[in-house]
Amino acid sequence: MRKLDTLGLALGTWGLAVATLVACTPDDPMGNDEGGTTTNSMTTTMGDTSTGNDDNDDNDDQGKLDTPNDTENLPNCVTDGSCDLIDIVFVIDNSGTMGEEQLNLARNFQQLVDELENLKDQDGQSVNPNVNIMVTTTDFGHPLCTAFQKADYTPRQGAPVYQGCNARINRFTGLDMTNPTIIEEACTENCPADIAPGAHFINFSASGSNVPNDDVGAALSCIGPQGIDGCGYEAPLETMLQAINEGACWNSPEQPSCDDDPEWANTTQGFLRDDAILVVAIITDEMDCSVQAPAGYSFFTDIENTIYWNVNPELEVPQATSAVCFNSGVTCTDANGDGLYEGGCTAQQSEVLHPITRYTQYLDYLRQSKKKEIIMLGILGVPEVVAHNPFPPFEPIAGGAEDLLYRNWIDFPYPNGDILPTEWAAGRRAANKVFEFGDIGPGCTGQDEEGAFTGQAIPPVRVREVCEHLNYVDEMTGEARVRCCIESICDTDFSPAIRCLTGVISDAIGQQG
Repeated sequence: MRKLDTLGLALGTWGLAVATLVACTPDDPMGNDEGGTTTNSMTTTMGDTSTGNDDNDDNDDQGKLDTPNDTENLPNCVTDGSCDLIDIVFVIDNSGTMGEEQLNLARNFQQLVDELENLKDQDGQSVNPNVNIMVTTTDFGHPLCTAFQKADYTPRQGAPVYQGCNARINRFTGLDMTNPTIIEEACTENCPADIAPGAHFINFSASGSNVPNDDVGAALSCIGPQGIDGCGYEAPLETMLQAINEGACWNSPEQPSCDDDPEWANTTQGFLRDDAILVVAIITDEMDCSVQAPAGYSFFTDIENTIYWNVNPELEVPQATSAVCFNSGVTCTDANGDGLYEGGCTAQQSEVLHPITRYTQYLDYLRQSKKKEIIMLGILGVPEVVAHNPFPPFEPIAGGAEDLLYRNWIDFPYPNGDILPTEWAAGRRAANKVFEFGDIGPGCTGQDEEGAFTGQAIPPVRVREVCEHLNYVDEMTGEARVRCCIESICDTDFSPAIRCLTGVISDAIGQQG
C-alpha cells in the first residue's frame, strides 16, 4: 500500500426476483433502492471473447459429504450431497495504492489452491471439491476518474477479468502524468509468463481443470493481480453485487441479450452454480464508495451541491474528494468530543451511496431462497490480527476488527500520530488527511519487513457490516457459525487470511484436516 491517493433492494418476492429478466442500467442489476425486485443482465466490455468448458460439470462421481437427518431450512447442497461445489469471487482493489497488496495476495494463491484441493469431510475423507474462481476489480467507474482513465482501460463494473496480467502489464503503471508509480513485479514475480483459464473463470476438480497443464495456482497468480490504474473511488460492494448478479452474462450466458455482446456471445458455461457454496473475498485499503448512479454523482460534481465536501486546507475552499464517501455513507458517535468515536461508526443511509441493505438483502435472498451457504473474507483496513483460533474455522480471536478504534486523525508524526514521517517533513498535516478521506483516522499503518512504510488503510465500516451480517447462530444447536473473516491489509503475510477463508469453507462443508 503506497501513500493513499487522493438494494434498499427489497427482494420481498424471491421467486419473482429470479424469474424476471429485464433490461436495466448496469448500476441497477436486481432492482432499485426504493424496492425493485427484478434480476437482469448487464453489459461491459474488455478482453477477448471466451467460452466455457465442459470440465465445469456438476454431474460427476466425486466423493460427497454425509448429510444430517434433519433437513429443514438447510441449504440444498447439504440435503442432496452436492456441497463440494464452491464458487469463489475475488474483488480486488486496483487503485494506485494497491501494488504491494496484490503482490502479497498473489504469493498466497498457490496456498489457497492447495488447501482447497485438500479439504476433508467430517470423517476425514477427501471432499474433492469442484471449484470455480472468478476475479474482478473494485472499479465501477466514477465521473471524477473518467478524465484520468487510460485510453486502453474500461472499468469492469463487476465483470470478470480473465487475461493473464502480462497481457495487461500497462495496468501496473499508475496514473500520475509526471512520475507514475510502476510496480510490474506485482504481476511478474508470481506470473513470469501468462497462464490463463479457457473461460472467464478458473474451474478445477479432482478430474481436471480448464487451465493449461492443470497449473491452477499459476493461473490464479496470473489473472489475480489487477494493476494500479483503476479509480480511487472504490466500490467493492457494488462490484461484488454485479459479479454475483444472476442475470449477468457471465452467470447466465444463455440469455438472448448475451448473443449481442461480443465478449459473451460464445460463452456457454456460467460462473455461478445452483447449490454451490458462494465465497466472496474483498481486498481493499479504502472505504466503500458505491454510489447511487446517476443522481448520487452530483454530490461529487455539482458545485451547487457541496454538502459533503471538505475544505482544502491549502486553497481554503471546499472540494470533492474521497471524504464525500465517508461524510455521506458513515455516521460516528463521539460522546465527549475527544476525537474518539466511543459509540462506534455505522453505515448511514443517504442519497449519495447505496444503502448496505442493497447488499445484505441480496445475500439473504441467495442464502434463504437459493439455500446457499455464503462466506466472505475481507482483507481490509483493520489492525493486524495477533491470534487465530487454532482449530477450524481458524478465525481471528485477538487483534484485527475487534481492536479497531474509530477515531479522528492524530496530528503528529507516526508512531505517536498518524502522519507518516516523510509526509510530515513535506508539510502534510491531519487537516490534509481529513480533507482527503474524512474525519476517520487510519485503521492500520503498513510496514514491510525492512520497516519501510507501505501506506495506511481506512477503516472498512460498510464492508465490515455486510461481512459480519453473514455470521449466524444455528437454530438447532445454538452454536455460532462464523461466515465472515476480516484480516488486515497491512499484514505482510496474507497466508493466515487464506487459512481463515478455507477454514470457514471447511466449516460449511465438513472438517478440514
